[in-house]
Amino acid sequence: MNPALTQFGAQMSHLTGVRAIMKDIIETLKAGSGQEFINLSAGNPVILPEVEELWRDCTAQLLAGPEYGEVVCRYGSSQGYQPFIDAVLTDFNQRYGMNLTDRNILITPGSQSIYFYAANAFGGYTTSKQLKNIVLPLSPDYTGYGGVSLIPEAVVACKPTLDIDAAAHRFKYRPDFSQLSIDQTTGCVIFSRPCNPTGNVLGDDEVQKIADLAAVFDVPVFVDSAYGPPFPSLNFTEMTPIFGGNIVHCMSLSKAGLPGERIGIAIGDQKIIQILESFQTNMCIHSPRYGQAIATLAISSGALADISLNIIRPYYQSKFAIVETTLEQAMPKDLPWFLHRGEGAIFAWLWLKDLPMTDWELYQKLKEVGVIVVPGSSFFPGLREDWQHKHECLRISLTATNDEIETAMKHLAKLVEKVYRGPE
Repeated sequence: MNPALTQFGAQMSHLTGVRAIMKDIIETLKAGSGQEFINLSAGNPVILPEVEELWRDCTAQLLAGPEYGEVVCRYGSSQGYQPFIDAVLTDFNQRYGMNLTDRNILITPGSQSIYFYAANAFGGYTTSKQLKNIVLPLSPDYTGYGGVSLIPEAVVACKPTLDIDAAAHRFKYRPDFSQLSIDQTTGCVIFSRPCNPTGNVLGDDEVQKIADLAAVFDVPVFVDSAYGPPFPSLNFTEMTPIFGGNIVHCMSLSKAGLPGERIGIAIGDQKIIQILESFQTNMCIHSPRYGQAIATLAISSGALADISLNIIRPYYQSKFAIVETTLEQAMPKDLPWFLHRGEGAIFAWLWLKDLPMTDWELYQKLKEVGVIVVPGSSFFPGLREDWQHKHECLRISLTATNDEIETAMKHLAKLVEKVYRGPE
């Protein structure tokens, strides 16, 4: 059967970014013919024993309690499971000295859905046919932003400035406010903090400056805090969540051990939350309630914040240290390689300046030596200009074992040297 697709059907039936590359990676692993690969492509969090035990314990409590039938056998509010909303607002009011009410919170099927609602509620064409842009103030950023809008031309990204420490082989992306345009054509702003794929954390002053620029035009700013505090707390540098005004603070419990349950949390102005809730009602009625119910127990007890800070964060921070140390030892000092400063998330980001081939070609060569990473060019959604830097980066997952990461970095360094120096 070959049904005709609408404009939106054609747009949403294509894989974007990393999802398209994952198809190639899956086929590579299947066709390996006995070759062993170190797979550093995964975005799936590692199943840590302490984290799994937390969710098992919470599930046992739910099963033994009187709420089980109400949770799984009944429809619920489009806004979310009320005990979960109450647990989030109590935690945040106490932790951050806020004055949230339950009307400031929406629970969604994963945080990706928040950006889909936002991109299509605030971005795209207005009733008067004016195009409202979805602005990504710093690129590279989360590849999923490239597929959230039903109007792909609405997604617009800004090229950053590069803060380079050549002697240390480190660098950091920063927003280029001279290039960042937020005006009457802007529908909403979205960015991740900490950032997938780079681990970048925008400073408090940078976040506030973006929010202030947007506030002039009543533009909401969605801060994707899927890796931020208080859970999963995958920030390796000090950072303060910023709330209030036109900022919508967006969270996920995926990296806190519940990716399969799809739990997203949006915290923001009541009017914005109501718009997103209406969108959700029309789309899927409400989020699944089982995950919300066990997360209620984990948040209310304080166990989730504690395990995030003392188990999840140190685990991935130690993995980044292995990447960092191994590259420092194995990469030639005279080559122009730069590791993005590890400020959070579960990836490392490597820039190979003036790389003699594309990132995709290097990805293919790395597979030949048994290492799978993700080409960096997948992480520049909405960036219109042709920028060579896009084709010089790799995303490296921190989800493998210590030995696998060390071995893979040594293989990578050896191959990179060969690529730069050419055949002997």
